[in-house]
Amino acid sequence: MHDQPRAVVLLSGGLDSTTCLALALEQGYACYGLSFDYGQRHRSELQAAARIAANLPLVDYKVIQVDMSGIGGSALTDMSMQIPETETSGIPVTYVPARNTVFLAYALAWAEVIRARSIFIGVNALDYSGYPDCRPDFIAAFQQMANLATRAGVEGTELRIEAPLINLNKAQIIKAGIAAGVDYSQTVSCYQADQEGRACGVCDSCRFRRKGFMEAGTIDPTRYQTAPHST
Repeated sequence: MHDQPRAVVLLSGGLDSTTCLALALEQGYACYGLSFDYGQRHRSELQAAARIAANLPLVDYKVIQVDMSGIGGSALTDMSMQIPETETSGIPVTYVPARNTVFLAYALAWAEVIRARSIFIGVNALDYSGYPDCRPDFIAAFQQMANLATRAGVEGTELRIEAPLINLNKAQIIKAGIAAGVDYSQTVSCYQADQEGRACGVCDSCRFRRKGFMEAGTIDPTRYQTAPHST
């Protein structure tokens, strides 16, 4: 492990972040998993993240508490707002303001402490809901900021934000994950999963996930609360 490059990997417990972690491990990184308890309504994703972290060879795993529900502004953190169950236009109400900026900032701080040169994040700019903090321009801008704002960057140790899924569609992500040995039955992607981690089948995240398995030509192992609607 002493000869391996170190990486902090953001792990939500969902399909994308789990695939991202598997790819980082496959590339030979010593991985430090980082999850967030940020007041999200779909808290079963934290249980999924813990399961995944326990079953993969991580060097360390942390769950950071960040109360974004105190700010609100998103259906994921404000229980009075409804999760859309049909396709919407524009940036949906499930967007959590500045979430990836906040998460990457914590990952950056931990990367400095453990002297990691890479941070992995499973953002995707193809089959996604249009969140502004999932775009390549955002990732490039954060990487530039990270190297301006840290002691490591000032001293000449470049830190990279790795987003290996950013230009892949869901089917391609699933195929890459299966090749890397990901057990997708352990992941939770649904915005309103119940306490047992069963998916609603109708939110944006469920629709993209189900479409991905269909296009990948593989069995969808997702546990649904009821039979999912056809697409």
